[in-house]
Amino acid sequence: MIGLKGTLNVIDNSGALLIECVNVLKQKVNNGWGSVGDEIVCVVKRARPVSAAAQASTTAVKVRRGDVRRAVIVRTKKAVRRPDGRFVRFDDNAAVLLNNKREMLGTRIGGVVSADLRMKGWGKIVSLAPKVV
Repeated sequence: MIGLKGTLNVIDNSGALLIECVNVLKQKVNNGWGSVGDEIVCVVKRARPVSAAAQASTTAVKVRRGDVRRAVIVRTKKAVRRPDGRFVRFDDNAAVLLNNKREMLGTRIGGVVSADLRMKGWGKIVSLAPKVV
């Protein structure tokens, strides 16, 4: 359950470390709260520092502090009920940054993601994740 001003960790290699939700997109049924698999608009609150040498390379950091980006929620502290009756919850809230074409900004994912992403159409994120719960 991610809402306005909710903070999430970023688990891809886009360069952002912490983001803050400013809007949950296309969620009319849940009154502006986002769950696993929902797309949000967010502001980068903390990013990796960029050195001069890294800026010249092709693998430069893609985001900096203050950027407004889209992201998809991949983990939530709020328990999510599965169809078989189990509840799944994580230790933190986490997201993966997207570009305007709904493609991943980073090329790697460093952490566990929820299996519910596959049902919501985010199979690319599930395939890149090291572990799916």
